[in-house]
Amino acid sequence: MWSFPDRGSWATHSGNYRGNWTPFVPRNLILRYSKPNEWVLDQFLGSGTTLVEAKLLGRNAIGIDINEKSILISKGNLNFDYDLNNKIIVKYGDARKLCLKDESIDLICTHPPYADIIKYSVDNKDDISLLDFSLFIVEMKRVAEESYRVLKPGKICAIMMGDIRKNGNIVPLGFFVMDSFLKTGFKSKEIIIKKQHNCESSKHWKKQYYSFLLLAHEYIFVFEK
Repeated sequence: MWSFPDRGSWATHSGNYRGNWTPFVPRNLILRYSKPNEWVLDQFLGSGTTLVEAKLLGRNAIGIDINEKSILISKGNLNFDYDLNNKIIVKYGDARKLCLKDESIDLICTHPPYADIIKYSVDNKDDISLLDFSLFIVEMKRVAEESYRVLKPGKICAIMMGDIRKNGNIVPLGFFVMDSFLKTGFKSKEIIIKKQHNCESSKHWKKQYYSFLLLAHEYIFVFEK
């Protein structure tokens, strides 16, 4: 179990981008599962948290996102001087159709959106954050297949995902996503439970706590190819 009550605000990190993960998560994953100058991929770039950590830790990194706004925010967050010669690349693209060579990545470290919870665009037909649960799972299978294709054999794909509620009932989104990656061919190396802190939605759900328990954790699935 990982718990980071202090969200982390070094370098250019902040919690201003809704749904981004604490930098403690990619930092720990990058340090454990990669070496300096290896290539790290985050195909759900968001505000660039993973790439900022890769830059600080001397890894080469590629960040991809389907939303132009995320690209602009990430480039701004990555615009700081740091005395390492690693390569940091930010690209517009789709996690289901990566413009990367087969077996070219040493570590995938990513935090996708959760089905139909936070909408990161309005009318972008390729944005999977807009999909309902059933369609989201279908598209995450395609994400898993592309992840498997670009990752080198024996290397690690780490992905954070949480569960959701619909009509008062729990929907185990994390387990469905895990199953998609396992069916693609990945092996399950670790399952890390990450405790949630300072979640904005908690204020809303606490008013209804008498009818169900609060979701207070997310999963970090660590797969091996």
